[in-house]
Amino acid sequence: MKKKLLALLMGTSLALAACGGGGDEAGGGDTAGADPEKLYNQKCSSCHGGNLEGGVGPKLSDAGARLSQEDIESIIANGQGSMPPKLLEGDDASAVAEWLANKK
Repeated sequence: MKKKLLALLMGTSLALAACGGGGDEAGGGDTAGADPEKLYNQKCSSCHGGNLEGGVGPKLSDAGARLSQEDIESIIANGQGSMPPKLLEGDDASAVAEWLANKK
């Protein structure tokens, strides 16, 4: 029983670290011309999948068919469900939101 609990806590910690972790390499607002796919891979793919297929978080391969760029930016800024807020901010958040809004 203790081993199962420990495994669950470790798994949860790893998932949270993957979703919210990673220093300042992509967290600013001053990275004009930032590559949204690279930012997605650094900050989002651990939960939403490397191919936008979903996993811990929902699939995003058709995000633009369901959400506007503004909706996506709001979710990035405020979080939703188990997704923490502000994993990306400023120009980085806008670039990723625009990139995802074009996924239909």
